[in-house]
Amino acid sequence: MLVSLRVKEDEFTVTPWEVTGKVDYEKLIQQFGTQKISSEILNEISKVSYGKMHVMLRRNIFFSHRDLDLILKDYVEGRGFFLYTGRAPSLGMHIGHLVPFLFTKWLQDTFDVNVYIEITDDEKFLRNQEYSLKQTSEWSHQNILDIIAVGFNPDKTFIFKDTEYIRNMYPLVVSIAKKLNFSQVKATFGLDASSNIGILFYPAIQIAPTMFERRRCLIPAAIDQDPYWRLQRDLAESLGYKKAAEIHSKFLPPLASSSGKMSSSVPESAVYLSDPPKTVEKKIMRYAFSGGQATTELQRKLGADLTVDVPYQWLYYIFEEDDAEIERIGSDYSSGKMLTGEVKKILAERVNLMLEEHRKRRERSEESYSRFLYDGRLAKKMWETIHS
Repeated sequence: MLVSLRVKEDEFTVTPWEVTGKVDYEKLIQQFGTQKISSEILNEISKVSYGKMHVMLRRNIFFSHRDLDLILKDYVEGRGFFLYTGRAPSLGMHIGHLVPFLFTKWLQDTFDVNVYIEITDDEKFLRNQEYSLKQTSEWSHQNILDIIAVGFNPDKTFIFKDTEYIRNMYPLVVSIAKKLNFSQVKATFGLDASSNIGILFYPAIQIAPTMFERRRCLIPAAIDQDPYWRLQRDLAESLGYKKAAEIHSKFLPPLASSSGKMSSSVPESAVYLSDPPKTVEKKIMRYAFSGGQATTELQRKLGADLTVDVPYQWLYYIFEEDDAEIERIGSDYSSGKMLTGEVKKILAERVNLMLEEHRKRRERSEESYSRFLYDGRLAKKMWETIHS
């Protein structure tokens, strides 16, 4: 059965490479055939985490799933699971890129599991005519340093670049590729006669890490990546592996708009991990889209629309973890007690605090680089064999 997972509605577009417009997440759940994360699942996670549930779960930022209930069952019954996520390298990572890694790190800490992080330097090269493999390789190294700075356990984390590790996983990749046909991949990703054959083959590479262990794999990622895992779930059992489970996040909005997805190619839409404090403050104060009123008088009278206010959304997503404090800010801002400038100032302070800590850890990332890619306990095991 061919199912195109490219959702394009009048008001929004969601594909693995393009997100525009005001995304209707309820409609995405229906179109993709996923499930909402239920209160029962959240209660189970709360028990496992001893009540220390991640802010992005508490606030429905991670909102959708496939087989998350089976992951929890496997964990409780002692079978365990493993985590897999990844990144297409770019010239610089921004705040939006950090979201899935922060959540994945929390999952690793909470469940004490292995994490596999794929750096898709091959896909980046194949999808962009202007990029060279040398560029994507250089970007990969810099991006990996930022990923290491998130704080993953080096003995339970393996970070690998596709162009480097392909010789180890190629037997698995070709086994997957043999199960996929042209019509499936073409329909799923909207390919046409002008698409290069590397892009046609690539899904087999991205699916492969879901089979690095015989246990069930859980993939934390934004929901636009779901098409890859739909293909995986169609073929996994025929190769003797389990269907991948998923947990999907919403998109952190770009600075300049309350809709769409943050883009590295639009500097004013993003805060980069390398941005110095003054640049961060300038970007937020100048570009962050406001749901507040045009004048102080109107703001005091009418208050702000929190649903379109980017500074508040950023605080709500991740930058203000205290539930009582985010409720206070939301109440004061929507009632007119707080002005837009005040909320933007709070956000700038929170972002700079996070980035300061991140940069301190990144300065030490080079020292542990080899442990994550080659010399750590899990890395060594993976270079010896891809079979558990």
